[in-house]
Amino acid sequence: MKVLITDKINETAKNIIDEVAQGVILPTMSEDELCKVIGEYDALMVRSQTKVTPKVIEAGKNLKIIGRAGVGVDNINLEAATQNGIIVVNSPDGNTNAAAEHTVALMLAMSRNIAKAAVSTKEGNWERSKFTGHEVFGKTLGVIGFGKIGHHVAEAAKALGMKIVVFDPYTTKEVVEKFGAKYTETLDELWPLCDYITVHVPKTKETMHMINKESIAKMKKGVRLINCARGGIIDEAALAEALENGHVAQAAIDVYETEPDIKDSPLVKTTGDILLTPHLGASTEEAQLKVAEDVAEQIRDVLSGGSARSAVNIPSLKPEKLEPVKDYMQLAENIGELAMQISSGALKGIYVTVKGTLADMDVSPLETAVVKGVISSFMTDVNYVNAPVIAKRKGLDVTTTKSNTSTDYIGSITLKLVTDKGTNTVSGALIAQDMPRIVKINGYNASIEPEKHMILVPHENKPAMVAKVATVLGNKNINITRMNVAQNRSSDNNISLMIINTGSEVDESTLSEIAGINGVTKAKYVNLTA
Repeated sequence: MKVLITDKINETAKNIIDEVAQGVILPTMSEDELCKVIGEYDALMVRSQTKVTPKVIEAGKNLKIIGRAGVGVDNINLEAATQNGIIVVNSPDGNTNAAAEHTVALMLAMSRNIAKAAVSTKEGNWERSKFTGHEVFGKTLGVIGFGKIGHHVAEAAKALGMKIVVFDPYTTKEVVEKFGAKYTETLDELWPLCDYITVHVPKTKETMHMINKESIAKMKKGVRLINCARGGIIDEAALAEALENGHVAQAAIDVYETEPDIKDSPLVKTTGDILLTPHLGASTEEAQLKVAEDVAEQIRDVLSGGSARSAVNIPSLKPEKLEPVKDYMQLAENIGELAMQISSGALKGIYVTVKGTLADMDVSPLETAVVKGVISSFMTDVNYVNAPVIAKRKGLDVTTTKSNTSTDYIGSITLKLVTDKGTNTVSGALIAQDMPRIVKINGYNASIEPEKHMILVPHENKPAMVAKVATVLGNKNINITRMNVAQNRSSDNNISLMIINTGSEVDESTLSEIAGINGVTKAKYVNLTA
């Protein structure tokens, strides 16, 4: 396997990737240049300079994972990656300290006119009165986005004696107030309260130009703005105008709408009081090493068959969600595979019910696993990334229900699969730690370990049926590794279900021979992922 590493990423990344693949370091390339070579690679690792466009992703026929050595992934087309089943990972924590420290550094440097004073002093001038600054002590800092970086900035500002006001729709009032800050439910409530405002949110449709001419007009006259998050969150033209008319006293900006070509930016051309740096938020030796190690380790783990810690486009498989239900993941996928392979007709709905301890957990990873199992039974190149996308595109009804009814197992998963020709129901459970079992198939109570090769044989409940099926398999040199004869206690018919694990694939001629046994009407081979 080969991994392309670009954008001047710390060479530690290559050392980690070389444990399982050949890491290749190349300089930053244009879209066309990248398209010419990306087909050779199984993974791509970038920083912010490389634009991973839909064209690049389509050309990357062997790509399994794209890693962004940093927090933001706006230079990677997530939709195209997801549609193509490519995992996208980042390093959400690697540059937290660096970005937070740079934010505070810009706030202080702006307030005390450090950059201008440094230039003047180096020229041999002594202009103390010209560079009289402002103290941050006692001032109010508005923090938009109270994630790891925003929280870290708020801690530092609080230590400097600042009052903190927070807006974050994904953080509760209780969390903010426990920290010792004021919580605002809307941005309109925050704007007039603040002497300083810093943003720590991703660039999305909702946050693009969050700070604009209208919102600036609602701010306190003389406010000071800092942006070390993403270019475009602040409308550059509106900020330049507000700096020039004095409504915004000062601004400190590290990120821009068009990087790295910023010569035409209104912020470069403005005569207002502004401090500009070239996207240095994560540019510390420590941060670059951390993000390189973090993302390289995730690429290594995925290429060697493991999972990613920080997959951006698989929200249901975040570590904190996956850990409580990880023992059920393979079982959930196997249930989906089995149910689909015994079904016929066009798929219409996937209905999952969980019981036992699972009813108290976030089971979204299990839903993803079931959907993957179902869809991979009739499509190729299906994985945890694109399975939910495919289901949505096909208009499938996917529903998960939690039930508090009693169960004989620690936790159980039941799948009802509906097609235009009928319904099949399969249940699985853990009967002990690390002991998954298929416990029911369409009303037939069973206890069989899901394995790669299995056959299901409905048959009349009479003597010698097992022996006759076993004879056919033996004559074909097919080994039986496990077998279970399941009964349907709720049915009056005299039909039992033989569930047989075999050591190898069972071909159609063998199935036909089994179906020809008196008392057997059909036999179905099922192939599960191990």
